[in-house]
Amino acid sequence: MTIEALVFDFDGLILDTEGPVFTAWREEFEAHGCPPLTIEEWAAEIGTTGGLDLVELIRARATRPFDEDAMHARRRVRRDELLTLETTRPGVHQWLDDADALGLALAVASSSPLEWVESHLERLRLRHRFAFLACYGDGIAGKPEPDTYLAACAAIGVDPGAALAIEDSPHGVAAAKAAGLWCVAVPHEITERLDLSRADVRLRSLADTTLREVLDRFD
Repeated sequence: MTIEALVFDFDGLILDTEGPVFTAWREEFEAHGCPPLTIEEWAAEIGTTGGLDLVELIRARATRPFDEDAMHARRRVRRDELLTLETTRPGVHQWLDDADALGLALAVASSSPLEWVESHLERLRLRHRFAFLACYGDGIAGKPEPDTYLAACAAIGVDPGAALAIEDSPHGVAAAKAAGLWCVAVPHEITERLDLSRADVRLRSLADTTLREVLDRFD
């Protein structure tokens, strides 16, 4: 079997957006006197869109006055403050360089909107590395539906069976496998305790293993 392309997830895989987003929401739960937001609850939201109605959870659990507009404004400021401290996750640059050296096509498949993904890739100076960004919206469903992966493969002209997805969440792994891609799971601090058993390979970090070593496993 020959791998012709790599399709990267974005949130939590290229950039740790999951930690800042979770922290900002968790602080709002605490600010409104709610029981702590747990990782188990948050798992429904990771790697997908609209998996958990967080506003309704706060509204139902709040023991202090709740102003939704003020909450969102404060949460976004806190989220963005934390995001500015994050840089590309370990090993990403090397895998991109290795993929280029091997002549592999590169794309992104994300459950986040294009504006979110593209703006962060521009900040990280990585946008030019990817031939196509397949993101949620404009008729493309979020993960665990296969749409983002199918769109990415179609755009770069690669059969899904010849593409390798790089993922960090159960929803993402499910989407990649449903689309027919091979899949490497690289969990982060939040997703490492979740079920990623459907992935073909699991790594602690992209920095721990070279792309060639992983491709050799598929050969």
